[in-house]
Amino acid sequence: MGHGSSKSSSSDDSTNGDGTNSRSHSSRRERIKKKLHLHRHLHRRGDGSSRGSHSRHPKLSSLEDFAGIALVTLISAEMKFKDKWLACISIGEQTFRSEISDQTIKPQWNSEKKFLLESNGPHVAKITVFETNRISKNHLIGYCEVDLFKFLSRDSDSDVEVFELLDPSSPGVVVGNISISCSIEDPTETEKSFARRILSIVDYNGDGQLSFSEFSELINVFGNQHAEEKKVELFKAADANGDGVVSIDELATLLATQQEKEPLINNCPVCGEFLEVSDKLNSMIHMSLCFDEGTGNQVMTGGFLTDKQASYGWMFKLSEWAHVSSYDAGLNSGSNASHIVVFDRKKKRLVEEIIDGKIVLSMRAIYQSKVGLGIMDKGAKELLQSISEKQGKKMNLPESAKDIPAIKSIWLKLNTLCIILRQTFNEFFIRELKPGARPVACEGRDDVAVCAADCRLMTFNTVEDSLRFWIKGKKFSLRGLLGNIPCSDTFIGGTLVIFRLAPQDYHRFHFPVSGKIEQIVDVPGCLYTVNPIAVNSKYCNVFTENKRAVSIISTADFGKVAFVAIGATMVGSITFTKKAGDYVQKGDEFGYFSFGGSTVICVFEKDSIALDEDLLAYSARSIETLVSVGMQLGVSVRKRAQLPLPDIRNITIF
Repeated sequence: MGHGSSKSSSSDDSTNGDGTNSRSHSSRRERIKKKLHLHRHLHRRGDGSSRGSHSRHPKLSSLEDFAGIALVTLISAEMKFKDKWLACISIGEQTFRSEISDQTIKPQWNSEKKFLLESNGPHVAKITVFETNRISKNHLIGYCEVDLFKFLSRDSDSDVEVFELLDPSSPGVVVGNISISCSIEDPTETEKSFARRILSIVDYNGDGQLSFSEFSELINVFGNQHAEEKKVELFKAADANGDGVVSIDELATLLATQQEKEPLINNCPVCGEFLEVSDKLNSMIHMSLCFDEGTGNQVMTGGFLTDKQASYGWMFKLSEWAHVSSYDAGLNSGSNASHIVVFDRKKKRLVEEIIDGKIVLSMRAIYQSKVGLGIMDKGAKELLQSISEKQGKKMNLPESAKDIPAIKSIWLKLNTLCIILRQTFNEFFIRELKPGARPVACEGRDDVAVCAADCRLMTFNTVEDSLRFWIKGKKFSLRGLLGNIPCSDTFIGGTLVIFRLAPQDYHRFHFPVSGKIEQIVDVPGCLYTVNPIAVNSKYCNVFTENKRAVSIISTADFGKVAFVAIGATMVGSITFTKKAGDYVQKGDEFGYFSFGGSTVICVFEKDSIALDEDLLAYSARSIETLVSVGMQLGVSVRKRAQLPLPDIRNITIF
């Protein structure tokens, strides 16, 4: 680059006060912007829309959580048969995919991506490998899960490790292996590489140095008006050895020094996003990740929610373009209802719910339209209830056991935690957990409430919040949910928690709190599905019209808690294993649903519980959180009351 590359080539051109050429000023900025935005298509979402003002990169929740920036590379794999292969990596709310390999048994990708690591954030990456010979979607062949913290802390001189790829439909079966490298950037090296990437953008002759006019162009791109007025002063400060040019090390030093004093960069040079001046570390992280994407150093394509979405072929993309189907997380209405994406609390990443495509289409036709609900009102509702009841009886017959193998694959992981009974389908479906399979959070502390089921969870501080973010039925109300129980007014202004159980879940429900069961009241009703497609429909009132049982639990720490078990399509039976008058501990089993999906809703009195912030945050985004029985739900914020002691005169001692 040197001195000559930025000097005026014509004496006729006027110059600005800082010595830069005014005629070439705008054209050179355009060249810089063009170079920076060369790969902007990588920043677009999977549905083809841009992300608008939202940041494309995760932000630190706190400075203390920063663990570094990890570079993960999917190098190669060795499979059992020849095909064209695609690999994906999912962590947190991000999924990225490699290019498709040649037809081979040993695909080579060398696809890399940088991730922000936080000590309390997502750090388990799911790696998936797909064969790509399908028209509409590709077939998942194998997967592995990699804890990046363990990978980085292992005792090895090599950054590369080979992981076995497991068959998603057969536990313990290895279908291949994949080579992965992972390293963490040293903070000093991060600053230098960041400066190197910035410098390369205006390094027209590639000599690794900036002359004054090129330095001036770079300052203009940063969008800091105050810095633009101090270009001469800044250039002299950067040129430590006084040779008239700024090297990579000198630029890195200037950027680091100015970040502490008065940051130079107000806007990201790649995406144009405004950067908070006070949030220096997040600004550096954002630009480090953005430059890697924006300048083409990364091979992996992003903008996907799940690996399943990333693996879809051209036919699905065509349906997205035609608005027949689309991917999104949150409220599931219209075409968005074709996919249900939830956040896995344990693994801290988005996952897609297993649901048959034909069932999705039928539910959309029934619950997302006036015509569909009109058909339900003209007798189909009663037919659905009759079918559910007949199917329930059939599932209790010995011959129903033959249907177990067909659905065992979706319960593979759960099967290892359960006591398996095989006489009937329903016995398999309602199987119990092995002791210790679901630890109870803060056991012994009754002021901590826990999750009542393995489920997809939504939490709301008020009923109004639930109507704004999730429940779209126009007639939903607490009184409608609880029926005519005498104490329904106790819950006015209360907190609402929705536990939705999918067919593949463990289907027993447990107590979220310790206390005494005051009453259990049956409320007759319909058997609509409790799938979000119906819950998010403005034409249907699932929770207030379905068959349900309302229990009231008196507690010392939360006051009264309403526990509403709601039946659904194919779930005509709600069975309780406790009765009114029993004293119970949180985590104890309360009952079970027979075959199908179902829901539990808990209502807490107003100002009695502080729900966990992560659960509230995802619910406010209309995203369900995948949780397990016993996980923490919230903490009591009211003064402890004294429960009446049991009458020992009525206790029989055996």
